[in-house]
Amino acid sequence: MMVGAFLWGGLADRIGRRQCLLMSLSVNSVFAFFSSFVQGYGTFLFCRLLSGVGIGGSIPIVFSYFSEFLAQEKRGEHLSWLCMFWMIGGIYASAMAWAIIPHYGWSFQMGSAYQFHSWRVFVLVCAFPSVFAIGALTTMPESPRFFLENGKHDEGWMVLKQVHDTNMRAKGHPEKVFSVTQIKTIKQEDELVEIQSNTGTLYRRWSIRTLNLLQQVWANFHQIFSPEYRRITLMMMAVWFTMSFSYYGLTVWFPDMIKHLQNLDYASRTKYFHNESVNNFNFNFTLENQVHKKGEYHNDKFIGLKLKSVIFEDSLFTDCYFEDITSSNSFFKNCSFIRTMFYNTDLFDYKFINSKFTNSTFLHSKEGCQLDFSDDINNAYMIYFVSFLGTLAVLPGNIVSALLMDKIGRLRMLAGSSVISCISCFFLFFGNSESAMIALLCLFGGVSIASWNALDVLTVELYPSDKRTTAFGFLNALCKLAAVLGISIFTSFVGIAKAVPILLASAALALGSFLALKLPETRGQVLQ
Repeated sequence: MMVGAFLWGGLADRIGRRQCLLMSLSVNSVFAFFSSFVQGYGTFLFCRLLSGVGIGGSIPIVFSYFSEFLAQEKRGEHLSWLCMFWMIGGIYASAMAWAIIPHYGWSFQMGSAYQFHSWRVFVLVCAFPSVFAIGALTTMPESPRFFLENGKHDEGWMVLKQVHDTNMRAKGHPEKVFSVTQIKTIKQEDELVEIQSNTGTLYRRWSIRTLNLLQQVWANFHQIFSPEYRRITLMMMAVWFTMSFSYYGLTVWFPDMIKHLQNLDYASRTKYFHNESVNNFNFNFTLENQVHKKGEYHNDKFIGLKLKSVIFEDSLFTDCYFEDITSSNSFFKNCSFIRTMFYNTDLFDYKFINSKFTNSTFLHSKEGCQLDFSDDINNAYMIYFVSFLGTLAVLPGNIVSALLMDKIGRLRMLAGSSVISCISCFFLFFGNSESAMIALLCLFGGVSIASWNALDVLTVELYPSDKRTTAFGFLNALCKLAAVLGISIFTSFVGIAKAVPILLASAALALGSFLALKLPETRGQVLQ
């Protein structure tokens, strides 16, 4: 997403918002679809990487594209409503994860080589909104400001007339005529490049056009650091970084802390078996949350068995038979297997730690991607439900920020929300239970979303049309970098020290709110 935001954001200022948005959404849809079906883990990561490149570009483009159709007096409010659809998308993804992934029974298998688990259904379902967005976008016109910025005043005039006539009909005044009092002059193009790009072989024409386009994108990126915009860009970089570092760090830290609390509770209920001796017994049920130490199993059959968080340690298996075994977080440590057969199991090499095999055989082991969320000891169903609640809690903050954005201004909204978020972080010291952490997750998400809405609106309004998506894309790419850094640091302290993530998040939010007040207010400003 970081690469996609920078790449597509820069291209959108040169070849158009609508065209780049269509391409980025198409890349996301195609590779999201492929990632649902690929079997290899490396191929899956590659498809998700390219899907992220596509979806990363949609964020800076869609805000710029939408803002260039809005009236000045309602721009902040309507851009905040647009931010709410990002939250609605999060609710959709969380709800689908909650409803689909824990249901392992939704999977099917074609032979032993191809398996379509429930998580694949989830990945496929999450690609549907992008496909629908592509269909809707094909009916939309290009941004009129982009047309005017590139000297296409006739096309820009037609789009503005279409918007005007539609609005007047909706207001009951279809007789009002659209008129233009001022229009931008045509931007001069590089005549030498234009001549070269229309002569020579097809490859030469394509290479010249591509090179020229990349040079224009790079030059436009440098322009946001020109003396005119340098201070604004550096300040915005600091605000975006501090906001992303704290917000994404905490939003991932919350579920990890909940999982940690669940693990502690789960571990407290583990059953231990020592020195057991089992002979001629058929195991055909589920073993869960157990530790078997120094056991001896002779002529036993393990058929249709499900192992959930089971560990066999220093145990001996003689003349045993394992068939159709499904395991999750289960291991054999320092075990010995003598004349034992494994048939159609998912007991792979990494599940046998320092174990020895004598005259033992593995036949028809299960193949393909073995990701299985159904037996997750961290209670996957609860985790996805918590994610759903956390996303849903953002709704009130979205509504409030949309209604107040044009009344109190962008800076007050940004700084005020950041300060309240900073204060809410200190309540995390009291989050010693699962329910308390869920409540604090909802509180933090609800109060911090207003600052994100204000930051998005401010970014759109601080830069002119020919640099808007370039600047937004660069700042959004920086946001992803800060998010990775915040997530890495915060999650490393799970179960070790709660105070460090809390203090880091509070300090970052306080710094971000202070720097935000140094930015110029854009409420009531004509879009450049």
